[in-house]
Amino acid sequence: MYSYLRENYTMLFDFYELTMGNGYFLSGYEDKISYFDVFYRKNPDDGGFAIACGLDQVIDYVNDLKFTDDDIDFLRSKGCFDEKFLSYLKSFRFSGDIWAVPEGTVIFPGEPIMTVRAKTIEAQFIETFVLLTLNHQTMIATKASRIVRAAEGRPVSEFGSRRAQGPSGAILGARASYIAGCSGTACAIAEERFGVPATGTMAHSWVLMFDSEFEAFDTYCSLYPGAATLLVDTYNVLQSGVPNAIKAFKKHGITKCGIRIDSGDLAYLSRKARKMLDEAGLTECKIVASNSLDEYIIRDLLKQGAKLDAFGVGERLITSKSTPVFGGVYKLCAVENDKGEIIPKIKISENPEKVTTPHFKKVYRLIEKESGKAIADYLTVYDETVDTSKSLTIFDPIYTWKEKTLTDFEAIELLKPIFVNGVCVYDRPSTEEIRKHCEEELDRQWDEVKRFENPHNYYVDLSPKLWDIKQMMLHGLLKTEDKQ
Repeated sequence: MYSYLRENYTMLFDFYELTMGNGYFLSGYEDKISYFDVFYRKNPDDGGFAIACGLDQVIDYVNDLKFTDDDIDFLRSKGCFDEKFLSYLKSFRFSGDIWAVPEGTVIFPGEPIMTVRAKTIEAQFIETFVLLTLNHQTMIATKASRIVRAAEGRPVSEFGSRRAQGPSGAILGARASYIAGCSGTACAIAEERFGVPATGTMAHSWVLMFDSEFEAFDTYCSLYPGAATLLVDTYNVLQSGVPNAIKAFKKHGITKCGIRIDSGDLAYLSRKARKMLDEAGLTECKIVASNSLDEYIIRDLLKQGAKLDAFGVGERLITSKSTPVFGGVYKLCAVENDKGEIIPKIKISENPEKVTTPHFKKVYRLIEKESGKAIADYLTVYDETVDTSKSLTIFDPIYTWKEKTLTDFEAIELLKPIFVNGVCVYDRPSTEEIRKHCEEELDRQWDEVKRFENPHNYYVDLSPKLWDIKQMMLHGLLKTEDKQ
């Protein structure tokens, strides 16, 4: 598998990870075991779910963690780190455990998508990279899924490299888009590194380079007779672009071909172009649309009867323009005492959505056997299991008076072991395998959950044991704070 990482990213963390690390070391906490959860609070675009992505890059990062002599010299120059701590960093390696949901998994707010168990300094050091990688690719995969679903089976190609936020935004964004269902990308390096099919034909500059539009089309068809898609809106789509495309296709005997429209009223132009192509006998010629598309525009175009066979989507996909930030967070949920006992931790806030769920946890997806659809996710304490031979009552996380009782169901544990004692134990799937898993995950969701507006509120509930622990800790801490 080709690693995206081309340099040592160990120092890619927020500076306070270092000041805390130095403090933990000097306080004798360097070997204290801590548990951190990665989760998010709100679905992008007010949708019904998100799609987990970015784990593969986290694995590369953790495997490569090491401080170089130059890193140590830089930290020494800051004048705030103890020499013993700097000496400790020279032999630093991640030695902990990580569990995570596989890439392509449908995920919901409030549930752990990754749990890290490690020595406190190790767990803190990886926070920044874990979040930036999971947040970015999960955001793009989620947006791509919405756009692909809006296209109703028509291919969607990711066209956004030139508008992405930097090289990694383009490359990893193309990867995430493909995992979530895009048919390919315009980003050539994404195929070289991750096997994402790279496609493309011509820009307006190709058409302008020749003395006439027909000459440009004629030349291209002679060079690429098996992949001739012609850009027809450089001058006038209906008066010159489509007629010249038809003329060029006919001259070279090409029937399996395409035209692309990149501006104007795409619904109107595509209907007129389809009629012209069909009358010329080019019934197999595909019409591709591009130009600042997103899921809502694509949906509206199809409702208006647009005769479009495929879409190229750029800036609004690669930047997830409508929701450009995915709010994944990394929070301490437990520590181990000197006896190895797990002690839950909770963060409280005046904002209810920022109150964390304590403890080392499992996440189960509950599947209705009759339909094969997901009906709820269920969080338990690490030492609990779900007994599928008995009925289980779950509650809506928002409207807590709403409940449903499950009888004929199966329970799938979502968090898989990724690292054990610092060694990667995960059988890393290929990009194609991740894409297939994502497709299967989406098939498990009800259409009501996949609505763009006002999706069904999917149940994510806590086991009674975990609920009681959270409530006892919450009220106990509040009472303690009131006395101070």
